[in-house]
Amino acid sequence: MAEGSTVELDRVLLIVDNDKVIVGTPSIDGAKVIATSHGEGKGKKIIVFKYKPKVRYRKKTGHRQLYTRLAIDRIVEPSKKVRRRKKEVIASGA
Repeated sequence: MAEGSTVELDRVLLIVDNDKVIVGTPSIDGAKVIATSHGEGKGKKIIVFKYKPKVRYRKKTGHRQLYTRLAIDRIVEPSKKVRRRKKEVIASGA
């Protein structure tokens, strides 16, 4: 992902704002997070060592996982209509 590009994440699981908590089941409909990319990088190296006794088999390899660094710009909460409708559906059992 290019550095400085904007990303929109729409699968939000939980929003907490002081005493107000919104929990998704499993995600919150209508909520999204707007973030900016700060480039890509590599994680710490993990060594993978395979070994079989008595047969002189040894294999050593390494792995570095790629990741994208994001900075959260803002969190957009769902409208009250969407939350109210979802509560009514859950209460009715449908």
